Amino acid sequence: MRDHQAVYPVATVCRVLRVSPSGFYAWRKRTTASPRAQRDAVLAVQVRAFHARSQGTYGAPRIHEDLREAGERVSRKRVARPMHQAGPVGVSRRKGVRTTRRAVDGQSAPHLVQRDFTATAPNRLWMADITYVPTWARFLYLAIVLDAFSRRIVGWAMGPDLRTQLALNALEMALTQRRLASVIHHSDHGCPYTALAFGHRCREMGFRPSMGTVGDAYDNALAESFFATLECELLDRRSFPSQTEVRLAIFQFIEGRYNPHRRHSALGQRSPINYERLMSEAA
Repeated sequence: MRDHQAVYPVATVCRVLRVSPSGFYAWRKRTTASPRAQRDAVLAVQVRAFHARSQGTYGAPRIHEDLREAGERVSRKRVARPMHQAGPVGVSRRKGVRTTRRAVDGQSAPHLVQRDFTATAPNRLWMADITYVPTWARFLYLAIVLDAFSRRIVGWAMGPDLRTQLALNALEMALTQRRLASVIHHSDHGCPYTALAFGHRCREMGFRPSMGTVGDAYDNALAESFFATLECELLDRRSFPSQTEVRLAIFQFIEGRYNPHRRHSALGQRSPINYERLMSEAA
């Protein structure tokens, strides 16, 4: 209205837009922004700060939880507004799944999980898998052990070769951090997990080995979900000239962000470590 005031009468424009002339003149004389506009400006700064703290990965739902945890009473839609208006955006996963071929001479295990990934306590169900991480020189392989109860990575290892020792190193790390009761160790039919040495170690610890259907990534969905998060929030956003850099980045992602801070919708928007602490206090 102000920009076209010299062309059209104010009264006519107000009548067409269904606003009062007195309201327009009051707005024109106002020297400061309204309380709501001021609050939105402060909120936009907070949203950008929490988005930066997530390393540019969080969208409105998780930033809303960060604000709520910080004591801010604000709706999710109001958080989404500054992000929608040319603000920060969260990352999204690529679609697709990986499949693994079974070793010809490997030893398989029964499918004990049957896609039921619920666990009533820590150390009841561990999910294991291996993926590759690209660098400028060559691939590195990452093996993980994930606790289905809290989605926490309890063991992981990296190496230049897809060998049984890589899976054993991840398992040994998990064993040093956890008190075990009766664990189901679930994996695919990849060579490291069907090897005699790996099966022997599982029997030593009293584990109950489990393996999904051959070539079906959904049977190991929690591990696949972690790898998708890793790709989306780290690997797809950076390149790694050396193996040293990628090892450091993986360490910082798992131990510095994913386990202690990364929120999960399946855990009530809590991080794995916070969820375990909350459940332990409740028990």
